[in-house]
Amino acid sequence: MRAPHSMRERPDAILPSKKDAELATESSRILSALKGDGAFRVQLEGGQELVLPSAVKTLLMHLLTEMSRGNAVTIIPIHAELTTQEAADVLNVSRPYLIGLLEKGELPHHMVGTHRRVKFEDISAYRKKREQQREEAMEELAKQAQEMGMGY
Repeated sequence: MRAPHSMRERPDAILPSKKDAELATESSRILSALKGDGAFRVQLEGGQELVLPSAVKTLLMHLLTEMSRGNAVTIIPIHAELTTQEAADVLNVSRPYLIGLLEKGELPHHMVGTHRRVKFEDISAYRKKREQQREEAMEELAKQAQEMGMGY
């Protein structure tokens, strides 16, 4: 049996059907309309009420949003270590590009035998840093365009 080639092929990844995606869209809208930061309560079949931490509501909304878009979904613990292919999939870059980031020291990693492993929390921090840099660059471009009277 070969190892999963991408996050989409992980055995625990859930690829929603069209019907699931439609139901996820409807459920996401209902959840987003709920107010309050307290405990999150769910009524189960049979009348039993399940009380969940408020953070579950946020996670569930993210999960439903991705499912509504037809995206495969899996849960990755923050402390998880990923292969280079899995890390590349999370960042939506090619594996060779990711290897370059690792070799330049832009993204920390460690070796397990002859294989590189990258912590999910490091990938997440790298992604946030890149998004912040992109945002700052866009703000600078908008500022320059305003100074030049380009109507932005």
